[in-house]
Amino acid sequence: MIMDGFLWGGGFESIFTIMFILIFSMVVLMFIVMFVRGIGEWNRNNHSPKLTVDAVLVTKRTHVSQNHHYHGNAGQAGGVHTTSSTSYYATFQVESGDRMEFAISSREYGMLVEGDQGRLSFQGTRFLEFKRI
Repeated sequence: MIMDGFLWGGGFESIFTIMFILIFSMVVLMFIVMFVRGIGEWNRNNHSPKLTVDAVLVTKRTHVSQNHHYHGNAGQAGGVHTTSSTSYYATFQVESGDRMEFAISSREYGMLVEGDQGRLSFQGTRFLEFKRI
């Protein structure tokens, strides 16, 4: 029977087929979970009130992620192409002593200095603006 030889034959082909299906399913499931979480956070932010509070910028940081792409054809030397992206974050402390970290734009990041005092506006986990006073 073809099916017995293909999937249950006991050889390398059956192990490879099972592993391929498992790994492919896990990757697809991971993308679905990330998509649902992103939509959920977007929806919660949209339903959260827009708040403006007095705050102090206590720290800011960056996170650089790099992706390496390998290129090469048979008989030719392969090459590596690297791309990177930078994410920017700012942590604010409000009057109650609580700290909140927000992802911000590179433009906003460049305008902020640790120790700045002002009015922080946000909606859920979404940074809206920070105006110095």
